[in-house]
Amino acid sequence: MTTHTGPLPATRPDGTPFVTARSDEEWRATLSPSEYHVLREAGTERAFTGEYTDTKTRGTYSCRACGAHLFTSDTKFDSHCGWPSFYSALAGDAVIELEDVSMGMRRVEVRCASCGSHLGHVFEGEGYGTPTDLRYCINSVSLRLEPGE
Repeated sequence: MTTHTGPLPATRPDGTPFVTARSDEEWRATLSPSEYHVLREAGTERAFTGEYTDTKTRGTYSCRACGAHLFTSDTKFDSHCGWPSFYSALAGDAVIELEDVSMGMRRVEVRCASCGSHLGHVFEGEGYGTPTDLRYCINSVSLRLEPGE
């Protein structure tokens, strides 16, 4: 796991480029100011304000920046933490996990593996009754829900 502090890296932890690479100017033109702040500056939306915090709609959650599929509603659960929570990302390399030592604590940051955008954090061992004992705590503004059947 790579340690992260500061601006978003331009490459994956292994040094390979992201599939979706844009300049800062292109990201600013594509994203709203709040989307840019969270996705590209690793910000956090206020708790209990996101559009997907309490939604029960079935479907696939994708990265709002690049459209890569990240999570499904099948793994979403009510954690009552103020942000959408999932117990698992999609199989494969949908997300990248980085050690985050900002804000005076040690956490694991979650980023989109396709474009490197900040999604949120993952926590382990909190005692939720989920199959993985993980809680991917993800900013709603980082996601777009594609309703399914």
